[in-house]
Amino acid sequence: MADLKYTEEHEWVRTPGEAAGSVRVGIADYAQEQLGDIVYVQLPEVGTTAAAGDAVGELESTKSVSDVFCPVAGEIVAVNEALNDAPELVNSSALEDGWLFEIVPTDAASVEALLDAAAYEALTAG
Repeated sequence: MADLKYTEEHEWVRTPGEAAGSVRVGIADYAQEQLGDIVYVQLPEVGTTAAAGDAVGELESTKSVSDVFCPVAGEIVAVNEALNDAPELVNSSALEDGWLFEIVPTDAASVEALLDAAAYEALTAG
């Protein structure tokens, strides 16, 4: 999707998020396909300050447990509570209803430095 930026760790970032100044974060469709059926999501706590690259949560699937990494530095201001009861939303709607959290970036320009859709597609095509 053209409005998304990506990390090499397969998180996506959509601007803007619902909260003022925030961006919404989830995992790429490619990542959820590799993980298989998501059965549990551990989300970060609202108010957590994280650096880019910090592990801030976990996704547990029928195949493995994988860390969720923070794509940019900032403060986490919202989490997708719906995933507590319906972790499968990550599989069925990775780019919409299966979002994980929102973060207010310390540096808004850091979002623009992430991979665009074409660069991410090239990364996952190999």
